[in-house]
Amino acid sequence: MDLVILILILTIVVVIFKKFSSFVYFMVIIDLFLRIITQIGVSLGIYEINHFISTYIPASIPVILSKYAADIFLTVLMWGYLAIYVIFEVYIVQSFIKKK
Repeated sequence: MDLVILILILTIVVVIFKKFSSFVYFMVIIDLFLRIITQIGVSLGIYEINHFISTYIPASIPVILSKYAADIFLTVLMWGYLAIYVIFEVYIVQSFIKKK
């Protein structure tokens, strides 16, 4: 179910913004949000909150991908995920250089 929601949201972002850079930024934003929520749940040390977060919120996008894919397909998806982070890094460096 979480994969369907992720794909639906990413499709809406691509249709609305129509730029590849907005897709990349949105993927990274979603992944960082999931990682921050997971870290908050772990750091608080309250069992109920941690249990709720670990049950209903995936830890990151690779967790979602590995839940629904396996073997070669998962490897290809993870390389795509890595490529999106590399492209994001390029966008960040370009933005930093333009500000100088």
